[in-house]
Amino acid sequence: MKTYIYPQNLRASANIWFWNLKDFAILAVALLISIVAAAQLFFIPFVLTACFGFLTIRVEERTIMDFIKYAVSYFITTQQYFEWELKR
Repeated sequence: MKTYIYPQNLRASANIWFWNLKDFAILAVALLISIVAAAQLFFIPFVLTACFGFLTIRVEERTIMDFIKYAVSYFITTQQYFEWELKR
């Protein structure tokens, strides 16, 4: 008899460790390119890969990059609208 284990939320994205599948694939390819570049004493791609890896760590369906996008949207790109009214 086979036992199948299903996730609690079937609409959730696939995750590998702390990253979703798309971010993990990008991180893996960038890490390979960074290792080749590091062999030539060129460490900037490795630093960029490490920054991308840190920004895309997923905890409870949120990433640091999502938080930065929301903060930029709230404080810089979208107009805030306030209505003031005197109470009588």
